[in-house]
Parts: sequence; C-alpha cells; structure tokens
Amino acid sequence: HLGEFSNNQRARILGATLDDATTKFLDQDKSPTRRLGGIDNRGSHFYLAMYWAEALSQQTQDLDLANDFRQLHQGLIAQEEAIVSELIAVQGQAVDLGGYYRPDAEKAAEAMRPSRTLNSIINKF
Repeated sequence: HLGEFSNNQRARILGATLDDATTKFLDQDKSPTRRLGGIDNRGSHFYLAMYWAEALSQQTQDLDLANDFRQLHQGLIAQEEAIVSELIAVQGQAVDLGGYYRPDAEKAAEAMRPSRTLNSIINKF
C-alpha cells in the first residue's frame, strides 16, 4: 500500500518480497509449535526474517537492495542450526523482566534476543 500510495519502488519491493517470504514460511511450516522444544515466536520470527532476507537478496528490481541483504541472508543460512538451538535452549525458564506493566527495556531485550549468534549477525548491519 505504501509503495503504491507514495510511488516508492523500494516499498513495493519490500512488500512483494515479504509476501514471498510469508509464502515460504507457511510452506515450510515454521509457525510456532505448542510443545516445549519446538520453535516458539522467536524461532518463527527468525525464519520469517531469514526467508525475507533471501527474497530481498534474490530480487532483481533493485540490485543495491539485493546486495545489502545477500550477506545477511548468507549469515543467517550458515548459522541456522546454531541460532535455532540457542532459541530453543532458553524455553521453559522463568525470566525477570523487571515488571509486568513497565518492564525494564534491557531485561526485556535480553529475554527476547537470547541467541548470541543471531545478535552478532544482525548487529553487523
């Protein structure tokens, strides 16, 4: 919508590639599982991000954008097993967020970003 409304080509590409990533996400059945030891929301978001980075790196309408996301996709794909293992390893553990209605931002970020491998890849960008 934003791409069409503002005539923004990059927004159009982001939307189209997100659609492609969502399709792959659903085809690969990467939704959160209900059981402990399967991927949760954090794992699902990792897979959506990895598939989106892949779609962005493969599109040919904006080669600069494709190049920007190629390295990210390669890093995510290369470390997929380690990242998923780190995300699953923290399940079932109590977490102190420093408050329910007003959680501490640092504690919440630490709880929601438990994969050091994923963080190291993302922090490069």
